[in-house]
Amino acid sequence: MGFLKTIIFIGTNKSGSSREAIRAAVLLGYFTVLFTSNEKQIQQRKEYLDVHEMVYVDVTNLLEMKKEILTLKSKGNEIMTIASFVDSNVARALKLCEEFCPNGTSSNAALIMENKAGTRDKLKGLPYSPKYLTIDPGGKLDTKSIEELPDFPLIVKTASSTGSKDVIRATNLQQLERHVLKFQERNPLEAVIIEEFIEGDQYLVEAIVHNKEIKIAGVIKQEITFVKRFIITGYGVLAVVPRQVNDGVKEVLKSIIGELEIQNGALHVEMRLTANGWRLIEINPRISGGAMNNMLKAAFGYDLTEETLKLYLGERPSLVVTQRNFVFTQYVIVEQKGVLEKVTGKNRARKSPGIVEVYIKPKKGTLLIPPLSMGHRYAYVIAQGRTLEEAKSFAKKAVEEIEFHVKEQ
Repeated sequence: MGFLKTIIFIGTNKSGSSREAIRAAVLLGYFTVLFTSNEKQIQQRKEYLDVHEMVYVDVTNLLEMKKEILTLKSKGNEIMTIASFVDSNVARALKLCEEFCPNGTSSNAALIMENKAGTRDKLKGLPYSPKYLTIDPGGKLDTKSIEELPDFPLIVKTASSTGSKDVIRATNLQQLERHVLKFQERNPLEAVIIEEFIEGDQYLVEAIVHNKEIKIAGVIKQEITFVKRFIITGYGVLAVVPRQVNDGVKEVLKSIIGELEIQNGALHVEMRLTANGWRLIEINPRISGGAMNNMLKAAFGYDLTEETLKLYLGERPSLVVTQRNFVFTQYVIVEQKGVLEKVTGKNRARKSPGIVEVYIKPKKGTLLIPPLSMGHRYAYVIAQGRTLEEAKSFAKKAVEEIEFHVKEQ
């Protein structure tokens, strides 16, 4: 019997980059195994046809997962790589990979990137690092040390915040104290970070590191909507990156890769361009979720999840540009809480000029709420154009066609 060349994925979302990575593995000819602790995915097994085998296991427990890996091996699965494209599972996946299928990945760097406090400490004092203050678990907010930070507004976040979930703005001391206390009550074992609020255009940079060499997969200008949280509702992929932006981004990335000792890995960084140069907002050790993979495909023709898998398989990833389009993705959020009765205008949106993809996430009967995290974005439209302005206007016009009919709660 021939061994089944297998890729194990730790966690996936139903759609977006993490799911596309599984599809990419199938197209590359691998047997796919998904480790999940999401019961809903087990119940909806039929909706995951690209997953050849689904294993219900606690994905936070390395020992449990090791047992499952050994079971797979005993059944004849040859484990080629273990990967995750989901928050907080990346370092764990790479750690298991180092044990069962070492391909020179950097699990330590991923572990630092998954912890916002760890990242800040590691990059402390560098020109692109914002001023910040960390309150250790159980620690108290010392008003004396706040004086070292710039004036309000300040940003408060938990050490493991992702997708805008635990990132709040404080405009005065009372608000700051309240936010810190709230985070500490909710997660007593987690550090809280207070940092300066940075003004300036925000960019997202997708990159792959191979043998310490940086390959930039995309520079994306972000549009941020502030409701109760900072929610990114617009993404503009720059088909042509201005020289000054490109040089500045590369310099910051080079420094990060050196400081975190990244040999091989995928990452995305969010940065703001201020009057005094670039400032780092955050780093994550994976491709962004949601529509990111499809946006880059529409812009440049390559599949970043596929190239990341090649990297994890110990192969050389390549980002060959086969086309060059400006791409804009517009996300849809709701302003009113309510139960979804129906969605209209999808086909009209699809037929609009320049549209590449229209995606609607929630099913009928879902409770929709104004956004508290990126997970509360309920649809997106990807459009291509000859300029960023054209792509943006195509996306925004198409989004106007889509309507969520909600029964208010």
